[in-house]
Amino acid sequence: MAVSKSRLGRGLGGIIAGGGAKTAVKKTAVKTAPPPPPAPIPAGPYREIPVAAIVPNPYQPRREMDPAHIEELANSIASEGLLQPIVVRPLEKDQFELIAGERRWRAHQKLGLKTIAARVMEASNASSAVISLIENLQREGLNPIEEALGYASLMKDFDLTQEAVSDRIGRPRASIANTLRLLALDREIQGYLSKGMLSTGHAKVLLGVEDPAQRLILARRVIEAGMSVREAERQVRRIKSESSLRGDHRDPDTAAETVVRDLEKQLSSRLNTKVHLKHTPKKGRIIIEYFGNDDLQRILERTGLQ
Repeated sequence: MAVSKSRLGRGLGGIIAGGGAKTAVKKTAVKTAPPPPPAPIPAGPYREIPVAAIVPNPYQPRREMDPAHIEELANSIASEGLLQPIVVRPLEKDQFELIAGERRWRAHQKLGLKTIAARVMEASNASSAVISLIENLQREGLNPIEEALGYASLMKDFDLTQEAVSDRIGRPRASIANTLRLLALDREIQGYLSKGMLSTGHAKVLLGVEDPAQRLILARRVIEAGMSVREAERQVRRIKSESSLRGDHRDPDTAAETVVRDLEKQLSSRLNTKVHLKHTPKKGRIIIEYFGNDDLQRILERTGLQ
């Protein structure tokens, strides 16, 4: 049977406020009888609690929340009401800690609403972290680095093994292990992965390159050339073959120099002029060559300064 939007929007509120359908009043009822008192909020797991009494979950695995998604959710709640309560656990001094539903809570804050429907449950720190991670994985999914950091947090903060995390999350141990390997990548590559510029498949291929400098260079080339995972695999095989032929065991200084030279090439290509990068761990200089005022104007326009 079709349900109107107005009923959908108030469905959860009706459940919380008293539950069932209203009892019809008989026509013979005394008209002067005082109205019944409002039904109290039930003591069960679902309650209306003050938005201001909620604090974020310190084990929230999601590092970034898109403001546009919060805005969209706020508009939906304003139109249809909250269709699924958040999950919290009680703290001292009439406060509650979020377990799941931070975006719904933030949307209520944005709308200026004073209360929010919540399921209140007792949970340990470990259980709260696990539920939060599962909720995020099942809803929109975390980016691969957020997922890996979530697993790492469970293992570090609660002394769990990969097997224990696998049991509690409900994912194969091999999947947990492969995701955790992503944290061995350079911070820059992790950033590309978080932003969706590289796929998990690309990241696993890049892990096959032992030299961090070569791995970083290849990651940039994969993005710039729009390489598929299969093309990236061919590049890794080529790098390994060349390293084997050279007996390549470069020291860290040589590896850093390779990265600097690669950056020089990228800048030179981007600006269509010679660029010299003088780099040390503490400071450096970028020297850009130009020929006359017109060429300088061109470079300024290309860099967005004019």
